[in-house]
Amino acid sequence: MPRERRPGRTLLRRAIAGQARRVGISSVLSAAHQGGEALVPILIGVIIDQAVGTGTIGDLVVWIAVLGAAFVVLSASFQFGTRTGEYAVERAAHTLRLELTARILHPRGSAETGRLPGALVNVATGDAQRVGMVNLALPLAVAAFSGVVVGAIALLRMSVPLGLLVLIGAPVLLLAAHWLGKPLQRRSESEQEYAAQAAGVAADLVAGLRVLKGIGAESSAARRYRRISRESLTATQRAATAKSWHDSTLLGLTGVFLAIVALVGGRLAASGQITIGELVAAVGLAQFLLGPLALVAWANGEFAQARASADRIAAVLSTAPRTPGGDENQGPVRGHLRLTGVESAGLRGLTLDVEPGELLGVVLADQVGATTLAELLGRTRDPDRGTVELDGRPLHTLDPVAVRTAVLVAEHDADLFEGTLHDNVSLGRASADAVKTALDEVARTLPDDVDGVIAARGHSLSGGQRQRVALARSLAADPPVLVLHDPTTAVDSVTEQRIAAGIRELRRGRTTVLLTTSPSLLSVADRVVFLADGTVRASGTHADLTRDDDRYRSVVLS
Repeated sequence: MPRERRPGRTLLRRAIAGQARRVGISSVLSAAHQGGEALVPILIGVIIDQAVGTGTIGDLVVWIAVLGAAFVVLSASFQFGTRTGEYAVERAAHTLRLELTARILHPRGSAETGRLPGALVNVATGDAQRVGMVNLALPLAVAAFSGVVVGAIALLRMSVPLGLLVLIGAPVLLLAAHWLGKPLQRRSESEQEYAAQAAGVAADLVAGLRVLKGIGAESSAARRYRRISRESLTATQRAATAKSWHDSTLLGLTGVFLAIVALVGGRLAASGQITIGELVAAVGLAQFLLGPLALVAWANGEFAQARASADRIAAVLSTAPRTPGGDENQGPVRGHLRLTGVESAGLRGLTLDVEPGELLGVVLADQVGATTLAELLGRTRDPDRGTVELDGRPLHTLDPVAVRTAVLVAEHDADLFEGTLHDNVSLGRASADAVKTALDEVARTLPDDVDGVIAARGHSLSGGQRQRVALARSLAADPPVLVLHDPTTAVDSVTEQRIAAGIRELRRGRTTVLLTTSPSLLSVADRVVFLADGTVRASGTHADLTRDDDRYRSVVLS
């Protein structure tokens, strides 16, 4: 039966392959450092046997100089090898963060489905860094293995039993390290999962703090966070316990192994099979081997945690897109929208035409249908039945990026970014005139005009100001087709009338769809379509519909 392919392992291999040159350089330099460390006790043994034994000052000076040169080489190798490995770690983590960001922000969507924003941040930071760490763990593991090999060869030359003891014992310890790392991997995966949930809930609570206070739900929210935080703490404690057992058990096995090496070496020296210098070298090598074997334990722990993080990253990257298919480019956009027999949440067999350059008002008695229509026009979802077309081409055949370029759907609750008012509005393809016109009114309400600073998510502004900034951003983008969903629900009637006139002027000759029940906005529309029970009930000007249709009048004037 073929072995199941694990995307997390594939991602780990890719993270290493992407930094192969740096990992290779770091491995060579780190191996030189460990080899140099292994040579130190050997050189000391040689000095004892040859220089001190003969009493020749010249020989003593020469061997001390050799020892000094070895220290210079191993020191430089450690410095540059570690630096190169650390750089490989950061580059790999950065690459993963870019991939995750691109996947989360991809027009086809769905990576965020079922995941809190804070959880995604945790994956893009903590998990990406853990996966990147394999590019340092691998060179250090190679270096540790090299140190063990050099030590074993030196011991073989002194005594075959000592060398064989190391050559047999070291692989056994490596297998033990791998076996001990499995529980740590499972606990680490659980730890990261709970930590991501806690971070996600915390981010949501902070973002909605004003709302929570307004409805008096602080205590309930705090209890929820305490529960998730305790679960995260428990998972972290379990992972820490697993890591402590992993490290302490492996360290204990290593200590027993080294004690056996020292005991065997002492008996060989006592029987005259090795010299005093070789005994000193053997004991020094036994102590030295503690470092490489501990390094193996550390590297194994890093790989165990990296595998768990790689599985979580792979789960985000491999999420199936919410809007599959569509790879054709749009080309020049006239702005002709057509919906034919569309059935979806809140819509039943809807057929609707929006002519190029038309300012169309769409009134829906059901807000579910309004949200669905906005999602369909922006192609964040596809209809269950029927087609949505732009200039005669079905949206599902077009590349989502091309759709987003041609059609901008501005939600009524769009988020703002931390920075100046001008920076928020001039994002993307905004013309200077459009930015100025859209900004004027909001800018007057801030101390520093267009350079006034807005807090994250616009919390330093009132609800009406946030809506006006979001609307200004949409108008300044000047897309071929603009869909505005309830853009003025938080502003007063006088301001709303002024905004309606501004939309009419700024969008002249451009296709604009207003999903709203605002009389001020509907009054400037070329045509208004009234949807009831998911389909078109009436069409005409706002004045005509207000006069002739009782249900329309009750929806827009209530």
